[in-house]
Amino acid sequence: MEKTAIILGASGLTGRLLLNQLLEDEEYASVRIFSRRSLGLSHPKLKEYVGDLLKLGDFKKDFTGDEVFCCIGTTAKKTKDKGAYKKIDFGIPTAAAKLARENKIKSFLVISALGANHNSNVFYNRTKGEMEKVVLNQKIQNTYILRPSLINGKREENRLGEGIGSIIMKMINPFLFGGWEKYRAIEAETIANAMHALAQAKPDYKIIESDKIQEIGAYL
Repeated sequence: MEKTAIILGASGLTGRLLLNQLLEDEEYASVRIFSRRSLGLSHPKLKEYVGDLLKLGDFKKDFTGDEVFCCIGTTAKKTKDKGAYKKIDFGIPTAAAKLARENKIKSFLVISALGANHNSNVFYNRTKGEMEKVVLNQKIQNTYILRPSLINGKREENRLGEGIGSIIMKMINPFLFGGWEKYRAIEAETIANAMHALAQAKPDYKIIESDKIQEIGAYL
């Protein structure tokens, strides 16, 4: 059966890699992307919906398909206002999950973060944890929450802090074993691979920590 995929965050590092994969996958007849600006891409499978993602409900009639891949995310440096940050990292994924439930979409995959915990005293971790809780409460049949560590990859924008962190993590990655493996930096392509694979395999578990993402996505 040919499927329709929905991607949120296709302009970002992981989202763009995933988009390319799904466009090349013969199992997908259509890929719908929802974004605040056009990516300027042309492909017979691709359909763009451009608008305000903070008002995702406006897209309800077009938000239909078999799978939702939510790759939305910002940074504290890029979005310094905590209210604005929460509208993006909490508001958009939870609105997407609610729309998916209402439109009877059976698979929902979302990128969260290592350390996500709705009880955390750290704003970033707490926001991600609160997002996860709302997503899981939608009871979508195939829900997968990915918690990557620091994400490596070539970004369009220059993030100095992440660049330095990436260099440091590459140096210490070989020394992280056992329970510390989930703290290893991970390639964006590996995350995209894992999301793609999870959508096909539909395993029973819901939360995928960074070391498990690495295991799932390393060989595709």
